[in-house]
Amino acid sequence: MADLADIFRLHGPQYRAKYGDRMPPSHLRAMQDIESCRTPALGGEVYLCNKCDQYRYSYHSCKNRHCPKCQNDQASQWLQQQKELLLPVTHFMVTFTLPAELRAVARSHQKTVYNILFRASSQALLKLARDPRFVGGQIGMVGVLHSWTRDLQYHPHVHYIVAGGGLTNDGRWRFSCEDFLVHVTPLGIIFRAKVRDELKKAGLFDQVDKRVWKKDWVVHSEPVGSGEAAFKYLARYVFRVAISNNRILSLNDGMVTFQYKESATDQLKTSEVTAEEFIRRFLQHVLPKRFTKVRYYGLLSPSNRQLLIKARQLLAASHIKKDPHQKTKAPLCPDCGGEMSFLRSLAPVRGRSP
Repeated sequence: MADLADIFRLHGPQYRAKYGDRMPPSHLRAMQDIESCRTPALGGEVYLCNKCDQYRYSYHSCKNRHCPKCQNDQASQWLQQQKELLLPVTHFMVTFTLPAELRAVARSHQKTVYNILFRASSQALLKLARDPRFVGGQIGMVGVLHSWTRDLQYHPHVHYIVAGGGLTNDGRWRFSCEDFLVHVTPLGIIFRAKVRDELKKAGLFDQVDKRVWKKDWVVHSEPVGSGEAAFKYLARYVFRVAISNNRILSLNDGMVTFQYKESATDQLKTSEVTAEEFIRRFLQHVLPKRFTKVRYYGLLSPSNRQLLIKARQLLAASHIKKDPHQKTKAPLCPDCGGEMSFLRSLAPVRGRSP
């Protein structure tokens, strides 16, 4: 069975000969690293079995974040770090997608447009959440950039996990509704306006089809319970590449066949494309060098961690709303086994040992 490195080794030279002068350095480096990963090109170690006297060769990994052989090792550690940021409230996943009319510009100016996507979407959500009709305070959120569909098409968007509540200007915690964060229609309008302004500043406004400014921009928001399951979902995009080797079914006569799951039906499908088209689709998801695809805003911004501590203290000292997606059993009496009811919390007593 062929893998991504095989495709690059066999068809990469022809692809680079045709497009190399127009390829960004990050694409050329990704191809080179993936082709060399765990081969003699990167060196390694030789081992000798003391029992059977057989030699074993262990070649070094390329450690490129787009290599399917090198990813996913850090997923568990990242997930644990995100759990430490979760507040004991309902969380929401809010998704901002660039309209189709902007994708050509985004593909040609990835670093600039991806930064605009993050900046415009985060500012729009932070602004609307401060409206007293919704949260009425500063929210905390983490965003992850995702650029591909399941069949490797170009579809840049950002997923945010957002705590359902915020810190008010006078230092109080204010809960959002348990199944509603903000209205997505005005959120889409603010997002569109901020992207437009940012593109003008970047000198890219004239490259965009003007009809995009008159259409509705779709933003999606849904409650996701405690947030843990949503972070597991996003971890796939943080530590996985556009396609894993086990989805590549064959490479025959210059044609690549790969498998994907259709979003609408959740059924497995196959796609057959030329090797050139497959390489093109893969490379358009290679990020610019040193580009940060996970970003933190509001209460979760590293510069605002003191506010996050304040929010935790307020939530711990109050009667916290129960997460409707998380079922908690009442404690049982150790004498009779009956359910016990919560009365109040006891604040810690300073200077005394338990």
